[in-house]
Amino acid sequence: MKYIDAKAQKGLLEKRLLEGESFTFLCHDGLGCFTQCCRNLNLFLYPYDVLRLKNRLKISSEEFLDTYVNIVQRESNSFPDVLLRMAENDERTCPFLDESGCIVYPDRPDTCRTFPLEQGVLFEGPSERATDVYFFKPPDFCLGQHESQEWTTESWADDQEAVSYHKMTAKWSEVKALFQSDPWGPEGLYGKKGKMTFMATYNLDKFRDFIFKSSFLKRYKVKSDILKKIREDDLALMKFGFGWVKFFVWGIKYPHLKPR
Repeated sequence: MKYIDAKAQKGLLEKRLLEGESFTFLCHDGLGCFTQCCRNLNLFLYPYDVLRLKNRLKISSEEFLDTYVNIVQRESNSFPDVLLRMAENDERTCPFLDESGCIVYPDRPDTCRTFPLEQGVLFEGPSERATDVYFFKPPDFCLGQHESQEWTTESWADDQEAVSYHKMTAKWSEVKALFQSDPWGPEGLYGKKGKMTFMATYNLDKFRDFIFKSSFLKRYKVKSDILKKIREDDLALMKFGFGWVKFFVWGIKYPHLKPR
């Protein structure tokens, strides 16, 4: 996911796919490059990716993060990036790749669904909503780009069942963009506030325990119908977590949450 400032990245934006513009692509196991794109990756995982994958594997968020994730802190951003940890073999393959292909295909990450496109989020200005933009950027070895099947960004997203992923990635990008300035102060990212924020976005099982088993509900008033949803529904909990982070870190009002 690229975070794009319209003024600073004018040249890059000239290369994007415009609405309705088409590209040709088809991936299948008859291509000599099949699964080559699943090796030696810097594959970013967004919160919804982690939710879907940990449920697919029937493990907790914490176990998934411990087993499959590298957390990388970059100087240019005050919130860490979460990357899929490649297998420890010569080709550094995706840990979910076997001889037949992707073993988590129905719940593969947003980046995998979007390929061969690269998705970005365009910020026109501080008062404007973010806009999704797409670039057609297959690697040179990709033979699928020479196939004749034609797509638009919209038809490709529908075909790859990526629409729900894109919506959740867009919601996350609105939160992530706030961290271009550092909110942590002297305690830094790994202080209490930073750890709570990471938990609320990436470690949903622990966040649910925090809501219902700590003093959270003594300090915050949450409507009963919202509480019922977040107790049972991971997606509702994630959306609630995004709203809570905006309030907790930045003081941005969230209608489903009020201090007591």
